[in-house]
Amino acid sequence: PIISDSEFDLLAHKHNYNKVGYTVTDAIPHTYQMYSLQKCFDISKAPLDINDCVCSPKLDGAAVSLLYADGCLELALTRGDGKQGRDITDKMSTLVPTEIMEKRLIQITGEVVAPSSIPNSRNFAAGSLGLKGEEGLEEFKTRPLVFVAYDATPELSEQYSGALRRLEFHGFTVVDSFDTSDYPTDGLVYRLCDNLKYLRLGHTSNHPRGAFALKEQAEGVITTLEDVVWQIGKSGVVSPVAILSP
Repeated sequence: PIISDSEFDLLAHKHNYNKVGYTVTDAIPHTYQMYSLQKCFDISKAPLDINDCVCSPKLDGAAVSLLYADGCLELALTRGDGKQGRDITDKMSTLVPTEIMEKRLIQITGEVVAPSSIPNSRNFAAGSLGLKGEEGLEEFKTRPLVFVAYDATPELSEQYSGALRRLEFHGFTVVDSFDTSDYPTDGLVYRLCDNLKYLRLGHTSNHPRGAFALKEQAEGVITTLEDVVWQIGKSGVVSPVAILSP
């Protein structure tokens, strides 16, 4: 990557950048929009009372939505821009239950993650979802990926913890009981346990008001710009390169 996740978060926070995801060309709409989470870097300034929340790890992988109709997996989509994503039903049907005991239309959201031992594990997970054709599907099946569910819409219980237990009953790995010791995380997620209150608070155009992500503020360091040299790339473009110390 050009910059680290922490550097991107710092820039996004500085410039109030809220758009998450990418524009999808072969787009299919999510039944329910997949929102991003508002970020908090200081728990004392949390937008919610954390005593009213369930705390779970913020997994660092690729977000996915699963649509079940009459108990059957009908459609799986990448997050995309949150409103629409790319069809990955063929791949996800090898990772998740294809039938559940819920007769209503329900969208389950979660994260596809790869072990931390894999270099750039988040990119590995996202890239795996983009594998094409029959060969890509066979390759996908060999990769050490896990889908971890963290929500369902409409709600499965009046309490968020109850909804997670319901997902567990249906055969899903769920976020609050997932062992993250071998998987990458990017902070913590606090979500209201009372689903009725969560729904009453609603959403902004970007995120739900009933949840937030607590992330560590990257520690700043002092460095000295020693020099700037100009390099010519293969395409002939001349670019400045900073020489820093330390």
